[in-house]
Amino acid sequence: MTNPTYDVVAIGNAIVDILASAEDDFIAENGMTKGAMQLVFSPEEADALYAKMGPGREISGGSAANTLAGIAALGGKTAFIGQVADDQLGEVFAHDIRAAGVRFDTPARAGQPTTARCMIFVSPDGQRTMNTFLGASHYLPAEALDRSLIADAAYLYIEGYLWDPEEPRAAMRAAIEVAREAGRKIAFTASAEFVIDRHRADFLALIDGGMIDVIFANETEIVALTETADVEAAVASLKDKVETLVVTLAEKGALAQRGDERVTVPAHPVDKVVDTTGAGDLFASGFLYGQTHGQDLKASLTLGAACAAEIISHFGARPQVDLKTLAASL
Repeated sequence: MTNPTYDVVAIGNAIVDILASAEDDFIAENGMTKGAMQLVFSPEEADALYAKMGPGREISGGSAANTLAGIAALGGKTAFIGQVADDQLGEVFAHDIRAAGVRFDTPARAGQPTTARCMIFVSPDGQRTMNTFLGASHYLPAEALDRSLIADAAYLYIEGYLWDPEEPRAAMRAAIEVAREAGRKIAFTASAEFVIDRHRADFLALIDGGMIDVIFANETEIVALTETADVEAAVASLKDKVETLVVTLAEKGALAQRGDERVTVPAHPVDKVVDTTGAGDLFASGFLYGQTHGQDLKASLTLGAACAAEIISHFGARPQVDLKTLAASL
């Protein structure tokens, strides 16, 4: 097995985030559940909701893409595989992720549907309510995979959100096989409880089959995945099936379990929570950067917590401070 050129290659939804402030009344009046993510199933519905948004900011997003941008900001080498359309938002996504230092070569797709967008309404308390039209991101074919790129990364990072549609699901299964054959590690982020509810059997089959090395989940997701009573029971049921289990615990910090080794860290202090968009994504950034640069579990968890705290201190899921400086201060 050769030394990898890349730290992490990820496959995920290629989404442009559009963020705007909104009062709680607006969220309720438009049938949204505050703090939750709901899918928008038609471009017409997406356009109608977009028209109601106040002044917004557009930036390339998507869970796995956010994680890669964080790793790149820390100094890691990353690449992203995801599908955009040949349209203006597709150009926004490609420009932003490349400008963040992430390699992105997946060819744009002609015709409909449009590039995916996530309309994020941020409440005064920092909670984000997401409305996602997945568009072109759900048409990633296995033929778009750069297999040599996947084989040349220490980690393949798989986003649970992309498991719904058949075409990218087949692409991710193919990518897992490539990474396994190359002797690389595979990390999986559970993404959301509703994703787990739809695909629990698939995810557990991957885990039971030894195809996942690292799982990232929050406390709700890990309990949903294992259908257990609490986090401790969930950890007990998974710790012998994966190499490393990472569970974020919001204001209580985070834990990592590797075999019989258990490490916990407190939440990193933050003056004010402005926007929780991307907190879990950037936690994964810090942890994976640590693991690919010789850090132990505690140091990797600590860096993950610090990156998450930076993200929730401002709008958007991309860092606004020098993460290298932040890491050096820990």
